Amino acid sequence: MRTALVLVAVSILGLLSMPGQAASVSVQNLRMWRAPDNTRLVLDLSGPLNHKIFQLKNPDRVVIDIESASLSKPLPAMTYNGPIVKSIRIGHRGKGDLRIVLDLKRVTQPRSFLLKPFQSHGYRLVVDLDHTPDADDPEFEKDKPAVADPAPVREPSRPALPPRRSEIVVAIDAGHGGEDPGAIGRRYRTLEKQVVLSIAKELKRLVDREPNMRAVMTRKGDYFVPLAKRVHMAQDARADIFISIHADSLPKKRVRGASVYALSQRGATSRLAKRLADQENASDYIGGILENKDPMVQKVLVDLNQTSTIVDSLALGRDILSSIKSVGHIHSHNVEQAGFAVLKSPFMPSVLVETAFISNPSEEKRLRTRRFQRQMAQGIFSGVKRYVKRKGMRPSPSAVPRGSARANSAKKVHVVRRGETLSGIAQRYGVRLKDLRAENDITGSGVRAGERLQIPGT
Repeated sequence: MRTALVLVAVSILGLLSMPGQAASVSVQNLRMWRAPDNTRLVLDLSGPLNHKIFQLKNPDRVVIDIESASLSKPLPAMTYNGPIVKSIRIGHRGKGDLRIVLDLKRVTQPRSFLLKPFQSHGYRLVVDLDHTPDADDPEFEKDKPAVADPAPVREPSRPALPPRRSEIVVAIDAGHGGEDPGAIGRRYRTLEKQVVLSIAKELKRLVDREPNMRAVMTRKGDYFVPLAKRVHMAQDARADIFISIHADSLPKKRVRGASVYALSQRGATSRLAKRLADQENASDYIGGILENKDPMVQKVLVDLNQTSTIVDSLALGRDILSSIKSVGHIHSHNVEQAGFAVLKSPFMPSVLVETAFISNPSEEKRLRTRRFQRQMAQGIFSGVKRYVKRKGMRPSPSAVPRGSARANSAKKVHVVRRGETLSGIAQRYGVRLKDLRAENDITGSGVRAGERLQIPGT
């Protein structure tokens, strides 16, 4: 599996501290992660720091100045062929301050923030550089939308819109990714994020091969996706089913077996379910999110729509659990429940499948094999098909088939999310900012969350 962990090209201008100058903070490591819509730079630090970030033109650069800092060791010079960063230069300036210069291939809008220590991670400085997906890279090719205008991100209090498509859509969520490795095996140091991505890709292949079914993935490579964004991506695709794939870890290495989880509104059904939910919900802090303020992730609204969805989630979970029994040992023979943040969509049945205990040496070994990965994907897929058949789910007869003249003639509609800008939206869809303004009669630069924008030329 190709990893998106890219070693960074660094031109070293002066790696050692100035004589007689003792830096209070050291940069211990530097990593770069490439996602479909952004590139993330992460610096491991010995402690907290003060920094500022700004841009320079001719040529385009992003500059990061860190007060009273030094590199703890020289960084090797290696090539980097990412979509936005041409090279990285590091050197000292002034009285022991550290300067990092990112030479860019294209203009971007940088964001930076400091993460406090969490679990095994120390202080980290995170720099995000937004960019549009690279259409030439098949790993990051975006799933084609089922309809011309994607569904808006709906508030939990509103009823779900009826489907407008020609397929049953299954959202597949490979847990963790990027900065968040998930659980790590004891014997082989296997990373959960890698094995669950392999299972997810195999499951997508099976779903896409089935007539009138289509899969969308929340991540296709080794990069981090916030929990709320995973839910929103599934809703944007108008998914009928949401499946999150993981691999358990516990201190006791003898514990083994697969299990399936659904959302709970009233607390966890077992101590293990509560422990696992806490582990999975920590993904945002490990992956690099300061604080998750998304209302859908912060709480579960107790309403009829949510309750009905949980009932369907339990039914889907039972069908999947019944099917994966043939793959290997089952840890829990009932669908457990807990407050998993990634399952908190009130608009689709959602389950989390813990495929095995990666903390168990024998199961870690199985997780690494293509045979087990395919068997587990087949087991999950068989459960999905059983659920679809039992529920009598069918594509909508009024759906707009992909590739039809009606679908091709319609324009895309983008629903503005909190924190988005007009320039960022224009860059996302590959349109000019002035055309986006003209299409929507916008004279200023601000947009409101929830506002629907017509995307020109789509």
